[in-house]
Amino acid sequence: MAQKITFSTQDYLKHIYDLTENGETASTNALAQKLNISAPSVTGMIQKLASATPPLVEYQKHQGATLTKEGKKAALEVIRHHRLLEAWLVQTLGYSWDEVHEEAERLEHVISEDFERRIAAAMGHPTRDPHGELIPTEDLKMPTDNSAPLSSLRPKQSGILKCVKAADTDLLRYLESLGLIPGAEIEVTDYSPFDHNLTIKVRKKTTVLGLNITSKIFIEER
Repeated sequence: MAQKITFSTQDYLKHIYDLTENGETASTNALAQKLNISAPSVTGMIQKLASATPPLVEYQKHQGATLTKEGKKAALEVIRHHRLLEAWLVQTLGYSWDEVHEEAERLEHVISEDFERRIAAAMGHPTRDPHGELIPTEDLKMPTDNSAPLSSLRPKQSGILKCVKAADTDLLRYLESLGLIPGAEIEVTDYSPFDHNLTIKVRKKTTVLGLNITSKIFIEER
């Protein structure tokens, strides 16, 4: 009999998905940092997930963890809940994009599949959340993402902001004050190879951003 997937397990799986979506493995230290718990505790939980029925992760000591087919499905389910809830909180209850993450973190574990289907239908089946992150489909597949980090663009390149991969409230408010929200048109006007700063133009205003920010902003180049 398959084990019940607990709230804690869901948190582990979604963070492993986030760390491995580009084909890498999730290290114990990276997971410990994301979950704000000790590395030995993470190791114990990963071993438990690897020995579950069915196994939810594949794990080898010193090589990190990846999701099995069942683990990926469970991760995408909670990610779908989270991102639909963020969209619903903004569209229906008037939350701003910098307020929704913590609320969605609490609610993602407890909504029913019927509730999920109803809010998706009520919103017209959105494909992205308020931060522009893609929402997994109802059959738990992640749509293809053709965007690239803003940090990869160079002068004279431009594009449309598709996604901000960040939950930090202060950062989101700062980006919004600059007009850096999904749908914004961005033009790169200068690049510093020494510190990797980009000078960009948004809404006719020029701003200099460091790598810590440009790596979190994803652009669909024109």
